[in-house]
Amino acid sequence: MSTAALKWWETAVIYQIYPRSYQDSNNDGIGDLPGITSRLDYIANLGVDAIWISPFFKSPQKDFGYDVSDYQDINPEYGTLDDFDKLLDKAHSLGLKVMIDIVPAHCSDQHSWFKQSRQSRDNVKADWFHWVDPKADGSPPTNWLSFFGGPAWSWEPRRQQYYLHNFLSSQPNLNHANPQVQEAYADIARFWFERGVDGFRLDAVHTINADSEPYKDNLANSDFVLGEMPQQQQPFFRQLHDSAQLNQPGIQAFSESFRAVADEYDDIYLMGELHGDDPIKASQTFTAPGRLHATYNFNLLQWEGLTVKEIKLAITKAISAFNGTGRLSFAFSNHDVPRSATRQMSRMGLKEDQRQALQLLLLKLESCLIGSTCVYQGEELALEDVTDIPIEKMQDPWGIEFAPVFLGRDTCRTPMVWTSNKSNGGFSKANSTWLPIDPKHLQNAALDEAAKPDSVYNQFAAFLKWRKSQPAIMSANTMSEITGSDTQIVFDRISDQQTLRCIFDFESLCVTFETVHVRESKG
Repeated sequence: MSTAALKWWETAVIYQIYPRSYQDSNNDGIGDLPGITSRLDYIANLGVDAIWISPFFKSPQKDFGYDVSDYQDINPEYGTLDDFDKLLDKAHSLGLKVMIDIVPAHCSDQHSWFKQSRQSRDNVKADWFHWVDPKADGSPPTNWLSFFGGPAWSWEPRRQQYYLHNFLSSQPNLNHANPQVQEAYADIARFWFERGVDGFRLDAVHTINADSEPYKDNLANSDFVLGEMPQQQQPFFRQLHDSAQLNQPGIQAFSESFRAVADEYDDIYLMGELHGDDPIKASQTFTAPGRLHATYNFNLLQWEGLTVKEIKLAITKAISAFNGTGRLSFAFSNHDVPRSATRQMSRMGLKEDQRQALQLLLLKLESCLIGSTCVYQGEELALEDVTDIPIEKMQDPWGIEFAPVFLGRDTCRTPMVWTSNKSNGGFSKANSTWLPIDPKHLQNAALDEAAKPDSVYNQFAAFLKWRKSQPAIMSANTMSEITGSDTQIVFDRISDQQTLRCIFDFESLCVTFETVHVRESKG
């Protein structure tokens, strides 16, 4: 085991903020940067190490910030660059690192790059996107499908070509085989690093397209079985995407270029979100020397939840590839999947009165694994998923496309509530909020819970304080194989100073720790 001091991000607990739903400061029903700033004390008191803020850049908001029209400015709904600088200063004064969410694979069709590129085949941005001639019969060049439904190609009459979009047609994929595109992202990185940002979460890096022609068809997924969950019933999942469309080898030129920029600055962290036919293999590729520091994947984020056996298997696969490193970041919840308390309760057959104990167990489990962990806003309150949003109030384009059989991602994105006896739970004084407030969440409003000694918030805060005193977790990223009964997950965290046994019992919903070995330091 290495005795070298670990970087901050190798053991960090990172609190994810979905800015549209955190705190509204100007009463327009939409969360914003000043709102986040006003709640940083609440986050710091929890004892996390960093915050990750989902996109707040200029955007037409068709995918709520993941369709960027200007990477170096703030969408007016969220505030100004000055507001961001104030947020950054306060976070740093509270000892919090700040990570922001960069979207490198695609931008908005309202970005000046795409507006120019689509005009002709010979302008200066002509090859900044993936433009491909139709087949002889006029059909798209490949069989690639969009995550959000339909073909991944749209027709542009001015160029008489198709352009690629792995998501919405208004989110054209950039051509990362073009060195000018990589340099543009290097400039974006420097812009935010110069402001003092401590790291990036890189959105959906596996969907960057960087391989040049010829474009190949995806192979059929011979193992496809029609699933119970609506998103698994889409034609998209009938293909093997790593065969052509996703996780292309050429992506790594971008990873290396972006890492080189990060290395110009001190202590920067690059965490790439990815998925794929073999996500562990993809993670190893993305975190090879000179590339991203770590990856954030969906091992524990399965939409339908996981059994104890499946959690064991997911962790075992990850640890077998990354034990002794901090190159993974684990999470049970984020802004793209149903909330973990609801998802896991349903899969494990638990009752409502067990929700808080289960959530606390999951929080402790993920933050005892090697590497960093990401906690999504509201997990510290054991908030449940919201499954009764009327169709006419839905906002997520994915959910709207497939409603009512699939509700999309709105269910985990409803606004935070802060005080149960205030209008809209203290989120906003507006007459209505961008997504409806869930009345059930008022039972666990954030500031109310922070005032209760036995709340999930305070129990997790006490655990994080204790965690920072454990050498086995904070001084090394090594753990044993997972053991335990069918309802247990048991493993040791191991450092030169300490071996700490971690026992997670999903039957009693209790967590216990035993120091099984302490080594004397040599002075």
